[in-house]
Amino acid sequence: MMNQSAWLRPDWTPATVALMVLGFVIFWPLGMAMLAYILFGDRFQDFKRDLNQKTDGIFSRCRAGRNHYRPHFDTGNVAFDEWRKAELDRLQAERRRLDEMRAEFDAYAMELRHAKDRDEFDRFMRERGNANRHSDTGSQDGFAGV
Repeated sequence: MMNQSAWLRPDWTPATVALMVLGFVIFWPLGMAMLAYILFGDRFQDFKRDLNQKTDGIFSRCRAGRNHYRPHFDTGNVAFDEWRKAELDRLQAERRRLDEMRAEFDAYAMELRHAKDRDEFDRFMRERGNANRHSDTGSQDGFAGV
């Protein structure tokens, strides 16, 4: 049994020629794409492999470069560098404070949701219990009359 790659290899096979003709009949760009695959398909694999290797190299350098980024570089002006460092430290402290506030609010909102869910569940159970008691007493009254 032939696999799909043998049927659609970039060569002048009956399957590829039939697909090319069918592509031209249906929509001419499909036929052109199939013709390009027949003529240049073997080069596409090499191109794809080379492109993948190049992009992998670029992204690996970006990832490596990200670890070496230093936001505290010296400009040569001592006063500016001191002011800049003080501002960055202040902003970092403010960010930590805001993150702590957000965490506190998330915990508070979760407690509120939990309390609301508990209240709704308790109300459901009370109403369910009341409904069961009413249906039990109603059914006893119905049997008493029979």
